[in-house]
Amino acid sequence: MIPSVPTTTSGRLALVGSGEYLPVMQETENWLLGDNERIYVQLATAAAPEGSTSLERWHRLGREAARRLDATQVVVDVRNREDAHDPKNVAAIAGAGLVYLSGGNPTFLADTLRNTPVWDAIVAAWNGGAGLGGCSAGAMAMAGYVPHFRHPRSGGTEGLGLLPTTRVLPHFDRYTRYLPDFSLRPLVTEGSVILGIDEDTALVAAPPAEGNIWTFQPQGRQHAYEVTKGGSMRISEIELPVQPDTKS
Repeated sequence: MIPSVPTTTSGRLALVGSGEYLPVMQETENWLLGDNERIYVQLATAAAPEGSTSLERWHRLGREAARRLDATQVVVDVRNREDAHDPKNVAAIAGAGLVYLSGGNPTFLADTLRNTPVWDAIVAAWNGGAGLGGCSAGAMAMAGYVPHFRHPRSGGTEGLGLLPTTRVLPHFDRYTRYLPDFSLRPLVTEGSVILGIDEDTALVAAPPAEGNIWTFQPQGRQHAYEVTKGGSMRISEIELPVQPDTKS
C-alpha cells in the first residue's frame, strides 16, 4: 500500500529500481504527482555520456509517460556542469509537480549536479511540495554515497545527499544473479543503510508529520531489500533519514 500524505511542505519521494517512463511504473509516477500541477520535469542527465541518440530516446519515453499521465513534459537538458549552472535550466524547474531523474551513469549524474543551481532548484521544488523521483542511476545519485555499480569494492563518489546515510542498488534482482551476497559486504559500513530495489519496483515515502525520518515502502511488481553483513533481507518498510537541505 502506498502511504498517504500529511499536511506538509515537502513532496513525495520515490527510489525506483527500473522502469522509468514505462506503463509498469505509471502508478508510482502518478502518485508522485499527487494533487500538484501536472508539470512533469525530466532530467536524463545520467545518460548524457551515451550521446544524443540515448538522450533523445529518454526524452521520447518521458514524453509518452507525460501524455499517459495527462501532464505537461518539461525537459531540462543538462548534459554537463555548465548546463547545470544555466539560468534557463534553473528557471525551467519552477512550478514542477514532479521532478524525475532517469537512468544511466550514477557517478556522472552526481558529479554533474552536485553543488549546482539546478540541483538547488530541484531541492527547492521538492521542499515546496513537488514529487521527486529517481530511477536506477537517479536513485543512486540521490543518496549520500554512490558505489561503483559493477565493482563495489573499488569505491565510488559522493552522492547528492538527499538520503545521507543511504546507498542504493537498483536492478537488484538482476544484480544478484551474478554477484552473491558476500560481494556486497564491502558496501556495509557503520551508520549506512544499503538498499536493494528490484526492477519495476520502487521504494516510496510520504513526508512525515514532523522530523526527518521517513518511512519507505515497496510498491510495484517485485521487492526491496536491506543488505547487511549477514545477507539481503526483504523489507516491507524501512525508516530512513532524509535531508531536506542538502547544503547543511
